[in-house]
Amino acid sequence: MHQLPLVSIICLCYNHERFLREALDSVLAQTYPSVEILVVDDSSTDDSVAIIQEYLDKYPQIKFISTGQNVGNTKAFNIGWRASRGAYLLDFATDDVLLPERVAQQVAAFEQLDKSYGVVFSDAAYISDASAHLGYHYQRHQDGTVAAEVPSGDVFKDILRRYFICPPTMMMRREVFEDLGGYDEALAYEDFDFWVRSSRKYKYFYLNRVTTLRRVHERSLSQGLYKVGNKLLSSTVKVCEKAARLVLTEEERQALAVRLKYEARHAYLTCNYQEAEQLFSLLQKQGKLPFLYQLLRQLNRQNINLSFLRKWYHHLRK
Repeated sequence: MHQLPLVSIICLCYNHERFLREALDSVLAQTYPSVEILVVDDSSTDDSVAIIQEYLDKYPQIKFISTGQNVGNTKAFNIGWRASRGAYLLDFATDDVLLPERVAQQVAAFEQLDKSYGVVFSDAAYISDASAHLGYHYQRHQDGTVAAEVPSGDVFKDILRRYFICPPTMMMRREVFEDLGGYDEALAYEDFDFWVRSSRKYKYFYLNRVTTLRRVHERSLSQGLYKVGNKLLSSTVKVCEKAARLVLTEEERQALAVRLKYEARHAYLTCNYQEAEQLFSLLQKQGKLPFLYQLLRQLNRQNINLSFLRKWYHHLRK
């Protein structure tokens, strides 16, 4: 009889008391039977640990790890996956929700793929703080079909060019983490760096299903990306520098240039002048700096605040 591969769901918690029960219930409701559940609490200061203890008392199969001090997402997840045993891994933040067939569907997809595939990702529905439906990660037509083709297979240049993967939808082969040595703990967030390093060596498969509910709320890590002084943007600069060293073709170099233009614009227009200069410099190394970006770089070096342009643009889009 074929033995089902073990899937380790690493549940990362930091001050998620409002969402924790819904998140853990969704993990326990998975229809796939061969699941290992590890809850890693990154020294929450709310009542998260008390809620976790309720689940430990009721479900002794859950494993619990406390980081002892707040160490951040990258290190907390590394602690969790190194304590796990699964052939496949899920990085699950406990403000999100897994749909019941999530694990079963992604394992089934993996079992049809060869070892060159390291990641299976899918679509997600966005929900509010109060769990109201907000939309989907991929725009869909009225008949439910995805409006634009989602990259699948060798996605390195696509990852350099733009953000298209919804991070909490990923299931990852354990060998990928062992090969990469886990997340880079020097960074403030993990997904962009993981995508760049893993997609250089492994293929990605897009599973056209909604498997996850991703919560959007004011404390979400991504909400602070361009706030002045935030470590997230400096991490983005470091990942772009890594990506530049991994580029092999002219097509990949052009894709990276598109990303650098986007990041440099947003860094400058949010008054992150130091990071913007680093991004302009890296962009220049990819080829001749376009006139617009020469101008923006000069304005950036003089710390001229044009943040109103970004606010005006976002206002028009609404």
